[in-house]
Amino acid sequence: MSGLSRATPPPPPEAGSTEEQAGSGRGQGLQAVLALPDFRRLWVGQIFSQLADKFYIVLMVFLIAQYWVTDTPQTNALLAEAAASLRFDFETRAQMITLLATGIYVANTVPAMALGTVAGVWADRWPKRKVMVASNALRAALVLLAPLLLIPGPFFLGLSWGYWGLVAMTFLESVLTQFFAPAEQAAIPLLVPRPLLLAAISLYQATSMGATIVGFALGDPVLRLLRNGLASVGIEGGEFVLLPLCYGLAALSIARIRVVEAPWQDRGTSVWGEILEGIQVLRERSTVRNALVHLVLLYSILAALYVLAISLASAIKGLGPTQFGTLLAMSGLGMAVGALAVAQLGRGFTRRLLSATGLGMIAFALVLLGQVRGSLPLTLGLCVVLGVGAALLAIPAQTTIQEDTPEELRGKVFGLQNNLINIALSLPLVLAGTVVSRYGLQPVLWVLAGITLLAALLERPWKRC
Repeated sequence: MSGLSRATPPPPPEAGSTEEQAGSGRGQGLQAVLALPDFRRLWVGQIFSQLADKFYIVLMVFLIAQYWVTDTPQTNALLAEAAASLRFDFETRAQMITLLATGIYVANTVPAMALGTVAGVWADRWPKRKVMVASNALRAALVLLAPLLLIPGPFFLGLSWGYWGLVAMTFLESVLTQFFAPAEQAAIPLLVPRPLLLAAISLYQATSMGATIVGFALGDPVLRLLRNGLASVGIEGGEFVLLPLCYGLAALSIARIRVVEAPWQDRGTSVWGEILEGIQVLRERSTVRNALVHLVLLYSILAALYVLAISLASAIKGLGPTQFGTLLAMSGLGMAVGALAVAQLGRGFTRRLLSATGLGMIAFALVLLGQVRGSLPLTLGLCVVLGVGAALLAIPAQTTIQEDTPEELRGKVFGLQNNLINIALSLPLVLAGTVVSRYGLQPVLWVLAGITLLAALLERPWKRC
C-alpha cells in the first residue's frame, strides 16, 4: 500500500488556530513567526546546534594544529614515511594540517551520504522532539571525551591513536546529526500554521547561513579566548567547553517544545519499504520532485563555487587564493539577505516567479564572474547577487516540500533530500578542480550559467500557476 494512500492526520496543534489568528493579526513575516513560542524554541535550538556543528570542525582543525602537527613535515619521520607510501609530498606544515583535516571532513561526510535516508525513516517512527533532544544531548556527551584523546598512546601510520579517535568521534557525531536534521525539518510544519510556513523556512535558511558565517569566522578566536581565559584562572582545556555548552543549550531549548504529532503505527513495513514510500512521494507529486531537483541543482552549483572561488580569488590583487573564504562569506551574506527578504515579502509573489528569478540571478552572476576577474568590488558584489539568487531558489523549494509532503512521510522525504544534497555537494568538489585545470575557469562558469538559465526557462515564470 502506497504511503500516499494513507490519510494525513489533521493539523496538530490545538492551539494552531489560535496561533494562526495571532500570526495573521501580526502580519505574515518574521514577527508573526517569532510570536509562536514553540517555533521560537525550535529556532533557538537550531541556532545553538548549527553553531556547534561549525565550531566542531574548527575545534578539530585547532586540535590537529596544536597537538598533531606541531613541527615541520621533515621532522615527523613516521608521518613523512606514511605520506611517501601514499605518494603525498609535503613541503609545509599547512599542507600536513590540510591532509589531516581532510580525514575529519571525510568522516563527517560519509554518514551524511550513507545514512540520511535511513535516519529519515526513524525520524518518522520516533517522536521528533525526543529525537532532536537525544541527538543534541548525545553529541554533547560525545565531545566531552575529546580531552581523553590527547593522552599519549600508540602510533598508527605516523599518528597517535588520539587522531584516529578524533576521526571515529567525528563519524559518530555525524551519525547523530543525520537523525537530528530530518526530525528538525519535519517538525517545522507541526509548529507553524501553513500561511506562515514560507516565513518560517526563510528564517530557517537565514539562520543556517548566519551560523555558517559566524561559526567559521569566530570559531578559532572563541576557542583561543576560552583556552587562554580559563588557563589564566588555573583551568586547563578551556577549548573543550564550547561544544558541550552549545549542544546542551540546544537540547534544553528543544526539550521545552510542545509538539503534537500522530503516533507512528507499525504496519509491518520494513525500513527499506518505508524508504520506498519516500521515493513514491517523488514519483507521484511533481511539485515535490521539481523542488528537490532545484535544491540538488543549487547545492551542486554552490559546491562547485567552493572550488572555483580559489581561482577567482587568485586573480584578484591583494586577495590571493588563500583568501577565497572572503568570496564564500559574501555569498553567505547574500543568502541571509535574500532569506530575510523572502520572509517579509515572499508571499506577494508566486513560487514559480521566485524560483525563476533566483535561477536567473545565479546565471547572471556566473556569467559576469568570468568577465570581471581581477576586480574585487565587482566580484564581491556578484557573489552577493549569487547568494540572494540562491535564497530565492532554495526557500520556495524547501517550503513546497514541507507543504506538499504528507506529515507521516516527511522524515523519509527529508532524509532522502539530505542524501541527494550531500551527493550534490560532494561530486562537484571532486570534479570542479580537475575540469577547471583542463578547460579554464570561464568555460566552466558559462556551462554552469547555461544549465541554470535553462532551469529558469523551464519554470515558465510568465505563467500565473
